[in-house]
Formats: sequence, C-alpha cells, structure tokens
Amino acid sequence: MSGPGAGFEYPPVEVAWLKRDVLLFANSIGCTADELHFLFELHPEFAVFPTYPIILPFKHTTQEVIDFYKAQGAVPIPGVPKFDARRVVDGQRLMTFLKPFPTTSEGRKFELRSKVIGVYDKGKAGSVVETQQDIVDKATGESYARAVGSAFFVGQGNWGGPKGPATENFPPPQGKKPDAVVSHQTTAESALLYRLNGDYNPLHATPEPGQKMGFGGAIMHGLSSWNFAAHGLLKAIGGSDPKNIREFQARFASPVKPGDKLVTEIWRTGELKGEWEEIRFVTKVEGGKVCLSNGRALMKPVAVTGSKL
Repeated sequence: MSGPGAGFEYPPVEVAWLKRDVLLFANSIGCTADELHFLFELHPEFAVFPTYPIILPFKHTTQEVIDFYKAQGAVPIPGVPKFDARRVVDGQRLMTFLKPFPTTSEGRKFELRSKVIGVYDKGKAGSVVETQQDIVDKATGESYARAVGSAFFVGQGNWGGPKGPATENFPPPQGKKPDAVVSHQTTAESALLYRLNGDYNPLHATPEPGQKMGFGGAIMHGLSSWNFAAHGLLKAIGGSDPKNIREFQARFASPVKPGDKLVTEIWRTGELKGEWEEIRFVTKVEGGKVCLSNGRALMKPVAVTGSKL
C-alpha cells in the first residue's frame, strides 16, 4: 500500500448485535419460509445469514437510528481532502466468511477494525476510498468476517491524487447459458425496511439527496441489491446452507429504484480454489441495465434450482 491515506488505521470500534438484528436482516434481504433456519430463533440450526456482518460498520452497537452523514465524516483520513458524505455511493464489495458468525454478540466483545487500502482520484467524476474491514473477537483476536470495499464520492476528484490500480474483472463464461436464474421483486418500501438494519443514508429514504446527485429521487441501497443477490446464490447453488459460501463480491454498476425487479443469472465455472468452486453472476434490473457486475463467489454447490422468474 502506498499513496495518500494508504495504510491509515481507524480507531477500533465496538460492534454488537442481537438475535433480533439477525432476524430482521434475513427478512429484509428476501429469506423465505422454507429457510426457517435464518428466520426463527428457536430452529435447531438457527444461523446468521453469512453477509450480515456487512451492516455492522454502519450499526456499531446501537439499536437506535443514527445520523448517517455525521457518522461517516467522524474520522478524517490524513493526507487527502475531507469528502462530503452527502454525495457518496458504493463502488464494489468483497466479503470473505472466515468463521461461522455467532447469532448474538451477547456476553462477548467484538470490534470493527478498519484500514485504508488506498484513496484514488478519478478526476471530474469523483474519488474512490478503498478500505478493509474486519469483525474481530476482541478476546482472541480472531477475525470472523472481512470486507474489502470501495466508496465513490461523486464529483469530488481533481485533487491531484493517484488514479489507482485497474480492478480485476470476473465476466460470466462466454457462450454458456446460466446454470440458474433467480429474481427478487423490490417494492416502494424495500429500502425503508433494509435501512432499519443500521444503514440510515437518507439517499435511500427521501427523494431530495438523489435528486441532487442526478438519480431523480431515492434509490435502493447498493448493499441491499448486493445482499439480495447473495441470498439468491446461496439458495440456488448452496442449498441455503451458510457453510457453503466462502467469498462473495460484486461491483455496483448502476442504481436500482424501489419497485424494480432484479434478475440474477448464475454460472458455475467448474474452476476449483481448493474445495470451493468459483461461481460467476450478473444482476440486472428486469428490462433495464446491469446493476451488479463483476459478480463472483466461492461456493460448495449442492443444488441448482433452475429458473425462478
């Protein structure tokens, strides 16, 4: 890591969650009654949906709503401009699932440990801040989940910083039909439900921020679409078993509006990384643009349920 801001470590932040948080998250990303192990706390195999830790950098320990803008700008990165959190969208996100996530943090102490990988100047378009975030058991130092992601600060470039490296691409196999197709129908209320997990960005609740950013109004959280796709992959390819996914990633390619129907095409590649098979996917708004590109996961396939449109 080199360049302005690279290597900067944020102060550790305590994070906490209850079984109720886990249940809310599973409901908000589309888990269904045939996946009761994600939705019922007394199920003998009750489990956290694997991507739940992605919400903890927003939620921290609170059960109350938060001031999103104030929280995002709380710790400036040395050596780079102070970016305006009122004009930020997700760039891409990779999550690695290192250990089974506890259904509650009660009785233990967990920390969010975050560091900056790089800050990149994309000119007139804006700037990218790439970070690594780990959810760590404070007592043992063990990391349970790791996320590497980027935030794109719209129209906040041209400050003389590095352009940044080219990102690796994971296109779907050419000339091969998808092994599975899954869909998720959002509603006008989908973002209003998802935000209760702890991501209270007003961009996803009221039209004014989106109008100022050129989106025409409120849009879905990029991470909600990301989580809808993760749920679709785990159900169609991994039999809804949280042990059957090791990594999940996607790039946020275009905004999704509340009410859009999302269609995810999934391909098995047959390429193994140890015991894990590489899976590729693309998510589109039905009748519209790709909204999640560069989709990739490492999984243990147990079933392909085919088209679910």
